[in-house]
Amino acid sequence: MALTPFALHELAEEVLGCVCAALDAVAADEEDVLGCPERACVVPGKAAWDSCDDPCGGGTPGQLTVNVAQIFPSTSFPTLDREVRGMRSCPPPAVTAAELVITLLRCAPGPDENGCPPSCEELAASARQLHVDATTVYNALICCLPKTGSGRRGPKYVLGIQRTVGPEGLCVGIEQRVTVALPGCGRCPGEEVS
Repeated sequence: MALTPFALHELAEEVLGCVCAALDAVAADEEDVLGCPERACVVPGKAAWDSCDDPCGGGTPGQLTVNVAQIFPSTSFPTLDREVRGMRSCPPPAVTAAELVITLLRCAPGPDENGCPPSCEELAASARQLHVDATTVYNALICCLPKTGSGRRGPKYVLGIQRTVGPEGLCVGIEQRVTVALPGCGRCPGEEVS
């Protein structure tokens, strides 16, 4: 079955909203923890590292992005379906799998004006924020994805690897991957409504 035209974008928007709300909830409960960055958006392709310190917005620093890394057919989710199509009695794959990438960047401590490295206290504070962000994003997906979609239990999903990215250009953060099964419920172009 085909996907509805906005299925991917709606999923990405729901994931962004869920992660942002989780970050704000942790920040409200914990002292010295940053919430959802002012710059939080669904992006086309891999996220550009534009804003770790948020010099333009004046809100919570950092950058949270969600992008679609790939989509693929799957008959036995989450594996890629390699069935040859276009033959008689060959049904379409049951689901389309979409791999999303959630990237959260924060400021990384750098050398001072004399070229001295950041202090251990600065590094520890940055590591603390990174670790809180990592667990919050992970927990947000576990708690939120079952509530998305139209089904009673939400879509099937597989949490992928989460990795630390950076520090690079005074940015450090996490990248979390998740693969979600999107049921086909759209019509193919030119198909009549029955």
